[in-house]
Amino acid sequence: MPRLILASSSPYRRELLQRLGLPFTCISPDIDETGLLNEGPEALVRRLARGKVDAIAKMHQDAIIIGSDQVASIGKSILTKPGNSKNALAQLQLCSGNTVTFYTSLHVLDGTTGQQYSTVEPFVVGFRELQEAQILRYIELEQPFDCAGSFKCEGLGITLFTHLSGRDPNALVGLPLIELTGMLQQLGVDPLGPQL
Repeated sequence: MPRLILASSSPYRRELLQRLGLPFTCISPDIDETGLLNEGPEALVRRLARGKVDAIAKMHQDAIIIGSDQVASIGKSILTKPGNSKNALAQLQLCSGNTVTFYTSLHVLDGTTGQQYSTVEPFVVGFRELQEAQILRYIELEQPFDCAGSFKCEGLGITLFTHLSGRDPNALVGLPLIELTGMLQQLGVDPLGPQL
């Protein structure tokens, strides 16, 4: 089986990929994730996932490399990782009572053949009307500073929502496993096949 590399330092993506039961290595791509002028959320995450893969492919040309990125969008605002309590509070106040679309990109490259696949998986989240005290308590308990949109849906973040809508709930956490499984199978890597 070819080597698999996850181009990420995200513990959430690492945890998700482990569910497929395939051996892999994580390498942080260390790229500039700043958005471009007038770049929409889908274009941004698609470019960043590919950029992460390309950065790792320069050093590991014999591997299958998996890259992913995520942003949230509410109206014309793009929400990335808040980084601190103040930004998390502002993001969650903006989300309160609104519908937010999360865009999770996936880019997979077989460095040996040059074959590659790319997609963006949307996931829609409806937020409850949240009081500031609730938001502050949530931030204190979960400290979601490294999560786009300032929440962790696999934890207490689920208490913030009225509804969720999307094809793959894993995309909301950070890696669309349904789509990834299909891409890997196209490259000859089947999580349910014999492991060499």
